[in-house]
Amino acid sequence: MEPKTYELTVPADVDRLHDVLAFVDDLLEQHDCSMKAQMQINVALEELFVNIAHYAYPDSAGKATIRVCVHSEYAEITLIDSGIPYDPLAKPDPDITLGAQDRPIGGLGIFMTKKLMDYVSYEYKNGRNILTIKKVF
Repeated sequence: MEPKTYELTVPADVDRLHDVLAFVDDLLEQHDCSMKAQMQINVALEELFVNIAHYAYPDSAGKATIRVCVHSEYAEITLIDSGIPYDPLAKPDPDITLGAQDRPIGGLGIFMTKKLMDYVSYEYKNGRNILTIKKVF
């Protein structure tokens, strides 16, 4: 059976995080995603959506689209926004051997996302940031 793609577009506002997580959770549950994988996806999704909400549209309101495609053994989730071009994967990983007080602020959330997901990619295309994560169940 071919996987079906589902989309949700919401204002890029942290107040909409609950809607995003509920949308994705519902789809994952329908496809028997393991609880562990679902929780890891939620951590990554929260980090990515909150970053869009905080940084993509500094001077105006904008939207974010969450595209979910659930395959038989993995979920593919793509976050799309038309905000400032930004590749979070371009930054070097933080030095986690340093104490929290010695590390520069930022970068830990995307580092966690890369560690929790099986695949993370970014592209800027047609005026849109497109970040895709994949997680095997």
